[in-house]
Amino acid sequence: MNALVREADWWRPEAPARAHAAVLPAESGGLLPLRALMLFTLVLLTAPQAYFPVLASMRLGLMAVGFAILAHVYDRFTRGAALLAVTREIWLALGLVAWAVVTLPFSWWPMGSLSFLLGTFAKAVIVFWLVGAVVNTPARLASAAWGLSLLSIPLAVTALKNQLEGIFVQPGARGVQRIMGYDAPLTGNPNDLAAILNLILPLAIALYLAARRPVHRLALGALVLLDMGAVVATFSRAGFLTLGVIVMLYGWKLHRRGRLPWALVALLIIALPLGPTGYLAHMSTITDIDADTTGSSQERWGLLLTAGRFVATHPVVGTGIGLNVLAMNEGGGDVWREVHNAYLQYGVELGLLGMALFVLLLASCLRRARAARERAARAPGADRLFLLAEGVHVSLVAYALTAVFHPLAYHFHFYYFAGLAVGVGTAAAALGPARPAAGEGTA
Repeated sequence: MNALVREADWWRPEAPARAHAAVLPAESGGLLPLRALMLFTLVLLTAPQAYFPVLASMRLGLMAVGFAILAHVYDRFTRGAALLAVTREIWLALGLVAWAVVTLPFSWWPMGSLSFLLGTFAKAVIVFWLVGAVVNTPARLASAAWGLSLLSIPLAVTALKNQLEGIFVQPGARGVQRIMGYDAPLTGNPNDLAAILNLILPLAIALYLAARRPVHRLALGALVLLDMGAVVATFSRAGFLTLGVIVMLYGWKLHRRGRLPWALVALLIIALPLGPTGYLAHMSTITDIDADTTGSSQERWGLLLTAGRFVATHPVVGTGIGLNVLAMNEGGGDVWREVHNAYLQYGVELGLLGMALFVLLLASCLRRARAARERAARAPGADRLFLLAEGVHVSLVAYALTAVFHPLAYHFHFYYFAGLAVGVGTAAAALGPARPAAGEGTA
């Protein structure tokens, strides 16, 4: 079994680096594509143009991702390397794009679907390819994890600040008060904010577990608690369930490795009743829809039923990509609401084939991250890669649950982390052939 599992003091600083650590893959090419990708990530999550309007006309996100693509293509060309490593995940993503194109003539609004395809979905798939192609070594994965973790700080601080200062979506509304999210396209809604924080959280935990310096462990531990507190502040029921799954998964993994921090578990249990007023009561509506005084649970349940009926009657071709709201209007009244389920989004818009392709893509990314984790667990000197692969895998598990409650089918929430799964698989493949050991398991 990996030294990570065997050694009692695996988290402590080791004296000299182990000689066999050389099996880890070296950096491939220059760092310009990675730096440009992280700049794009910064723009994507924090939206500086919202706070500095002068930046809006510069299209920083488009410039950053465009430069990253050009730098990556140039790097691959000068080294004579293949531009596109065609993996199963790439084929599945391209299959989804192709099916969306094929169904365009049958769309309820062809130009609307074309605009969504080019303006939203194509961008997400391009970023998926770019992340998988660029973030493909342990060092680059660690850099991306650090970048995402640090970028979660302004999101989490804003959530807690809004909760403490009473900055709510509907300040005068009766019943449950929901905070304003962070002023960015992916996090303006408190539910979306909770989703992003939950997806980043496993990477921050992985960095914490891999940290050698006490100052890093202290800072990352505080960051993890900050993100968890911010998820609670959003009052997101899906966020609460997803956070619970993340905590349980890591609790189980650390328990099997004999490293479960019971003091932290006790702190979380004690802190839960001390959360915002009405939090536990709001979470209880997860199992009792009729108890939700806001009406949102009942409305979303109705939309789920409408979507299910639509898929049953339109199994081959749906409304066309990006148009599930039209089917919801036709089946449940003029409410202009999307179905809050990513799987049903694909089913309503692209039929059962579109839904199947997405499920296969998600499952394939989960398998790739898990296989990378298992390979790193058996490779000497790959402790950090083991933890990062584990973090990516837990992030994708978190998305698989979040997707049941959110309309996040075509956005960066999934495709960015799916790209990390491809990248961690590439990094693990560079370790050499997997060497399964009889009778050994990984925690």
